[in-house]
Amino acid sequence: MTFDTDVRSLRGVGDARARQLEKLGLRTAGDLIQWYPRAYEDRRQICLLKDAPADMPVCIRAVTAGAPKAVHIRRGMDLCKVRIVDESGGCEVTFFNQSYVRNALKENHTYIFFGRVEGSAGRRTMTNPVFEEESASGQVTRCIVPVYRCTAGLSSLQLGRLIRDALDRVQLPPDPLPDRLRQKYRLAHNGFALETIHRPPSYEELATARRRLIFEELFFLSAGLSALKRRRVLLPGPKMTERDFAPFYDALPFAPTGAQRRVIEQAAADMVSGYPMNRLIQGDVGSGKTVAAAGCVWLAAQNGFQSALMAPTEILARQHYETLAPLLEKLGLRCVLLTGTLRAGERRAVLEALALGDAALVIGTHALLTADVTFRNPGLVITDEQHRFGVAQRNTLAEKGVRPHVLVLSATPIPRTLALLLYGELDVSILDELPPGRKPVATYLVNESKRQRLYGFAEKQMEAGRQVFVVCPAVEESEDLKNVTDYAKTLQKQVFPHRRVALLHGKMKDKGAVMAAFAAGESDLLVCTTVVEVGVDVPNASLMIVENAERFGLSQLHQLRGRVGRGTHESYCVLVSDHGNPETKARLQAFCSTNDGFAIAEEDLKLRGPGDFFGSRQHGLPELRIADLAGDVRLLQEAREAAEDLLAEDPTLSRPENRHTKERIETLFRDSGERFN
Repeated sequence: MTFDTDVRSLRGVGDARARQLEKLGLRTAGDLIQWYPRAYEDRRQICLLKDAPADMPVCIRAVTAGAPKAVHIRRGMDLCKVRIVDESGGCEVTFFNQSYVRNALKENHTYIFFGRVEGSAGRRTMTNPVFEEESASGQVTRCIVPVYRCTAGLSSLQLGRLIRDALDRVQLPPDPLPDRLRQKYRLAHNGFALETIHRPPSYEELATARRRLIFEELFFLSAGLSALKRRRVLLPGPKMTERDFAPFYDALPFAPTGAQRRVIEQAAADMVSGYPMNRLIQGDVGSGKTVAAAGCVWLAAQNGFQSALMAPTEILARQHYETLAPLLEKLGLRCVLLTGTLRAGERRAVLEALALGDAALVIGTHALLTADVTFRNPGLVITDEQHRFGVAQRNTLAEKGVRPHVLVLSATPIPRTLALLLYGELDVSILDELPPGRKPVATYLVNESKRQRLYGFAEKQMEAGRQVFVVCPAVEESEDLKNVTDYAKTLQKQVFPHRRVALLHGKMKDKGAVMAAFAAGESDLLVCTTVVEVGVDVPNASLMIVENAERFGLSQLHQLRGRVGRGTHESYCVLVSDHGNPETKARLQAFCSTNDGFAIAEEDLKLRGPGDFFGSRQHGLPELRIADLAGDVRLLQEAREAAEDLLAEDPTLSRPENRHTKERIETLFRDSGERFN
């Protein structure tokens, strides 16, 4: 039996079981073997009944003092009871809806029971323990038991049995890591690692197996990304020549920062290299990403190429248009806006300008992806907050040009180690300098006792002509969370009856109109969910209130804070939380002490893992089975180093000793295609 053998070849797997496994994406024996445990339960400790701790399950070696008795309580509820005894006393064991127990447990036989012993000496009880005969091999007791992610109708125990069957019968493929690499990084053989991850004799050996499998996963991911990057560099891109940026800088209404000049120079070097640029520009809100993008648009236009900028929402697209159109007009370049709400005549005019080459830049939403959008000479594709677009959407836009230059803008500060993987095919530029005069947002953490003072402060801000955001974590009703819809009504009727209170959440159809009205000053206070996390520029907003702040990740809080402080006014962010956990308080207080988005992102990565940066696999990377980007940073660095060294020696992995490595990389990225960022 090989890794590719269908799961139906395993004992006990018929069509129904195969459908359950299919829900987990498990189709072959190899899929099962690489379905790694999500946790482990240490069942090695055996206690006497009288010594069993009350707060944790343990193993009890005991004899059945009588035959199990079945009791029918009502429809859908059957009990099976049996008394067990050891040298220290007795215990009443109850099984709910487990009719097989009646025949499985024999009178006067010794079993190992694993479960929680409750009650006092006179009346000890156990409920639904797992058990096996003392003479059994110890697969569910007296061992470290793996716990698997499972699905309806398929328990972790059943899944474990199937995985062990696969391990016993499958011939493992050759180790995909070269021997020299394994020796250099002191890595176990893959056979030992796969066996031990599912059947760990000890936690020390389990750690050795995990280290090998995590390294392997990160190594192939890094090697695949590096190989794609090298392959991209070998392909020609839109050919451009250098230009003096003085006319562009002179047209700006302010002096660019040193960071902006550095990033523009990095991007320009890519665009004149003869190969396609694939660059990520990261920077906090207000750091000048749009200006850097405009510099690239100007360079493309000087070389006769058109550019496209895609934003995730119409309101953001309009914001970019209002910023860039006047600047490009000063430089003699036409900028057009293409969104789904344009009238037919307006849309035709925009499409004609693009097709004829009259427009140097088109800014739009998903409307840019439709088949009727054509360019005369496309050369540069820019995506804003690109992790909000699916991989296929970004590829569709890029494919409107022949391997165009690609520029990605993101205001989400991402730790460099994570960025190297999430954007492994992209070069990374960081705007780490805010424009002069930009004031940090003063941030405070308060509890419910300061509620009235907070409302008074909000009133003062509105009295001075400023506007206020109030962010709630949930739309649905909840006992302990501020419900956004009800809270908006309460604030309007009871707290600020003389102010214009607006409501915005993700389930509304007219989100753009509500946000645009707030930006235009038609409402004083906006009660909303995180739908504003990446949103329109409201320079007049000076106060951000975040309710139940403990419910948000630090990076998300940083994005929300970035909605204020965008104008000339002193701005504030107030986190409201009554959460009593000391670690939670410390986390929120740490957030209040800094405005450095990258420092916050590093802390968030440690605390919450990469899921806070990307809620789904929209970044398009192959899914990680065992590695944790947050916790395995040191191994990630070693794996990247190993991958780079290997590719430097053998760029095409054509040497015989690297054949298995090449096959593994090709398999890993087969479903991701050439582009996945």
